Amino acid sequence: MTAAVPTVQIDNERVRVTEWRFVPGAATGWHRHAHDYVVVPLTTGRLRLEAADGTAFSELTTGIAYFRPAGVEHDVINANDYPFAFVEIEFKTPRP
Repeated sequence: MTAAVPTVQIDNERVRVTEWRFVPGAATGWHRHAHDYVVVPLTTGRLRLEAADGTAFSELTTGIAYFRPAGVEHDVINANDYPFAFVEIEFKTPRP
């Protein structure tokens, strides 16, 4: 399977901002989120989410962000027949 391409834009003591780009069928690979995070889709489309409890699909819309807590473990796959991208913002430390 083709790997999605991450480009870290910011990585400091408080946040990590990563742009993820996927060709059709590309995947992030299995990973567990160590921090709370927000995803902002740059493309409208469908992602396949593989998790220990099964497969789900997520419909995303350009510019409509969503939040997930730390601990999420999954593989994210582009289920579209076109490229897909999103920006992921991880919160490394709580706000002071």
